[in-house]
Amino acid sequence: MAATFRWAMLALALLVAGASPAVAQAPARLDPAIATAGQAVYAANCAVCHDNALTHAPSRQALGKLSPETIVRVLTSGRMQAQGSALDQGEKHAVAQALAARPLGAPQAEVAMPRCTGAAAQFDIDQPPVFDGWGLDARNTHAIPTALAGLTAANVGRLRLKWAFAVPNAVDMRSQPALAGGAIYLGGGNGTLYALDRATGCLRWSFEASASIRSGVIVSPWQAGDRGARPLVYFGDSFGHAYALDAQTGEEVWHKRIDDHPDAVLTGAPALHGDTLYVPVSSFEEGSAAVPGYACCSFRGSVLALDARTGEEKWRTWLVDPPQRAADGRSATPSGIAVWSTPLVDAERGQLYVTTGDNYTQPTTAMSDAVVALDLATGAVRWTTQVTDNDSWNVACFAGRDAPNCPADAGPDFDFGAAAVLARGSDGRERLLVGQKSGVAYALDPASGERLWQTQVGRGGELGGVHFGIAADDGKLYVPIHDASFPGGIAGPGKPGIYALDVATGSPVWAAAAADVCAGAASCQPGYSAAISVTPELVLAGAADAHLRIFDAKSGAVLWDQDTNAPFPTVNGVTGHGGSMSGGAAPLALDGTLIVNSGYAFLGKLPGNVLLVYSVE
Repeated sequence: MAATFRWAMLALALLVAGASPAVAQAPARLDPAIATAGQAVYAANCAVCHDNALTHAPSRQALGKLSPETIVRVLTSGRMQAQGSALDQGEKHAVAQALAARPLGAPQAEVAMPRCTGAAAQFDIDQPPVFDGWGLDARNTHAIPTALAGLTAANVGRLRLKWAFAVPNAVDMRSQPALAGGAIYLGGGNGTLYALDRATGCLRWSFEASASIRSGVIVSPWQAGDRGARPLVYFGDSFGHAYALDAQTGEEVWHKRIDDHPDAVLTGAPALHGDTLYVPVSSFEEGSAAVPGYACCSFRGSVLALDARTGEEKWRTWLVDPPQRAADGRSATPSGIAVWSTPLVDAERGQLYVTTGDNYTQPTTAMSDAVVALDLATGAVRWTTQVTDNDSWNVACFAGRDAPNCPADAGPDFDFGAAAVLARGSDGRERLLVGQKSGVAYALDPASGERLWQTQVGRGGELGGVHFGIAADDGKLYVPIHDASFPGGIAGPGKPGIYALDVATGSPVWAAAAADVCAGAASCQPGYSAAISVTPELVLAGAADAHLRIFDAKSGAVLWDQDTNAPFPTVNGVTGHGGSMSGGAAPLALDGTLIVNSGYAFLGKLPGNVLLVYSVE
């Protein structure tokens, strides 16, 4: 936390180097002198980022939900230790206490995490993973058959909260859970992976990663009843580590830092196919560029294939050439092309599809803002379809196009953050479908990358457009649009909402514009930034305004609407509160239950820390 901003440190609340015990904070008075000193440290070193939603930093409101111990830990040994090095120990302690509004070492009432006993504690070998990876099926469609979901247009009105689980010392719930063995595997913003009994929410086991668990969680498949199966749980964290754990015990099998760059991070969930784990590599360096004097930029996006059992690297494909440092010693080009979405495996064609981000510096290169097909076995590039050229951008541009490190002729920041989807249209032809932050949806020929159609759905912008996920089912592509507005952003009215397009033609089928229910409330935004899921009858979508909505898949009518911006009683006794829904975590439906994360403390959104499980009464 310094007077300047760095993307890698903006996730203060998320990038905790370990989880704290689940506690309920007892009231304690903070010395007014410490509060005054801490406020001064914040004003001088922190406010420039945390009081500005455009920097992606968690807000002052979000930081206030953390314990002072957590804040000190992040400043000392977590993602923000570089910024913390500019503060002495007294300043760190003062600002942590001022933000948390309570003293360090205040008496705390321990909350006993409910440990599973009996049948709830047992890993059920007869329940292989419910879904095939992050995309829920082999084509990333985020579609759930009605028989599996157990939800219909007729019964969603009877959904009621069954139980809630709160992640302590977290303000973000961006990791999509995995369902297997009778458990919910939940990645926490406090750096803890939880294995919870799906029926009751009691804890089977937990594992502490090195930092916030940012990616979705996936579990390797097995045959029901196979007593010799040893399935693994895979995920990635904000320090750029990939992990494999024993799904039954939580014991670490391997972990690996997937890139040497200090700002490397895993945002998209890995994709598992056979004995290979395909890992996308993203970066916080797009924000590091805003630090005065920072030598921008040196990150190179890539995708790598790992042996799923050992973590050994099989191949890596770089998406941009090695950067060359300019004579001034500061700037370097080319750079960027982060991959912050889940790769899509096309076993039939032997291809892996990735959607890519922009360049950070000029000149731009051919695989930015593109869809890239790689050979599954070797990683060789088979084809590239770039849909936006000359798009170099970084967070320094938020300070103005003439700001240091903002590229000359800066582009519109039209990354792809949503994964590609394979789906068939009513004509029987399979298409590769993608949605971009520009607000445009595209259909490509998966064999060649030829563009078949494109439809401008939203206005688009730096904050999306299409942000984290699309879905497809029964010949329709479902496109969530965020289209948040801010001063200096793309001009014109946004079109936040959910939209259905014909897969075969790209023609609109229906539109469900997002009503503005925020009434001017701080950190509340209409629109849909998070990934979504669908059934043949329903569209399941969490919104940036904290509402969880279910739409009729045939008409777009809202069938059920739940405001999650509220406190929730939790099974683990930790204070729970919902917030905005964003990131790659989509709602999941199974056997008449609806499972959703609530809380997203970045980009001016509402913080939260709860997993909510609803069931049909």
